Amino acid sequence: MEAAVLLWVLAIGLMVTGLAGTLLPFLPGPPLMLLGMFIAAWISHFARIGPWTLSTLAVLTLLAMVLDLVAAALGAKRVGASRQAVIGAGVGTVAGMFFGLPGLILGPFVGAVAGELLARRRLTRTEAQAAVKIGIAAWIGFVIGTVAKLAVAFTMLGVFVAAWYIN
Repeated sequence: MEAAVLLWVLAIGLMVTGLAGTLLPFLPGPPLMLLGMFIAAWISHFARIGPWTLSTLAVLTLLAMVLDLVAAALGAKRVGASRQAVIGAGVGTVAGMFFGLPGLILGPFVGAVAGELLARRRLTRTEAQAAVKIGIAAWIGFVIGTVAKLAVAFTMLGVFVAAWYIN
């Protein structure tokens, strides 16, 4: 009986930590949630949460991870960014994770601006303004991606809870 209680504490702890990880750097939020949900399914011998539900949760986890990686780049691309700016937004997003919250906020912006300035190779006022506009679009894309990732995380919780109580 004690082992089951400890496993439930672990499962719920992973789900809560994963939910927090959708917003916090250095925590792979959706994968932690999926692991916690898998442990909960395992505790019940997969009677309530079966393979189809776990597969759905795994697909949602992959979707959340893709949203996290490409959102800033798509935001920059939407306003006509160069290939270098799109790559810079992606690199800035990943690099920003290593600098905590300020890095997460500034990473996509700085990466997109740097990439666009490298692509344009001239630093006129107009070119700099265009690069800043692209950086802002990358940042907005990052914010939208984070909100979408949070929505996917809550969807995962909803699928898990619904499956648990339906079965």
